[in-house]
Amino acid sequence: MAAMLIEIKSRMLLPPKKTAEGQEAEDPRAELVRRLLEYEQMKAAAFRLNEMPQVGRDVLRAQVYIEQSLQPRFPDVDAVDLQEAWRDILRRAKLIQHHKITREELSVREHMSMVLKKLQGRKFVEFEHLFDPGKGVPVLIVTFIATLELAKETLIEVTQAEAYAPIYVRLAYQPA
Repeated sequence: MAAMLIEIKSRMLLPPKKTAEGQEAEDPRAELVRRLLEYEQMKAAAFRLNEMPQVGRDVLRAQVYIEQSLQPRFPDVDAVDLQEAWRDILRRAKLIQHHKITREELSVREHMSMVLKKLQGRKFVEFEHLFDPGKGVPVLIVTFIATLELAKETLIEVTQAEAYAPIYVRLAYQPA
């Protein structure tokens, strides 16, 4: 840098050179000014870069540990599988259906308690065993609605081991 400053000072002391076209030579300070401007730009860019947050200095990484449950979780029953099981029960009910026209008063609450009684004392009951096809389609429908209400109120759990496997129903809370 000292050599450059001495060279510029010596050029400034010499008379200016004229080029062939009659133009004056370039100012020897222009190169120094250009380099100083580049230095200032780099310094400003480094300052802006230093102002940005850095991991470990300004920002810490979040670490989250998720504990896995020790209790086995049964797969959820897909609505399509439940629908297929329901269709199968209706198909079997139609095979033994008799044509009688009667008016029956059916209670969903009553059928809910009947389903709960069938589940008491048992670990699992197959979904199809909750229904009695011999009683007719209206009773099957009320029993199905009662089963859905119990599942909605989380009094029972409807599970299935894998796709197309039998569907099982059990009480949601079983005393030890």
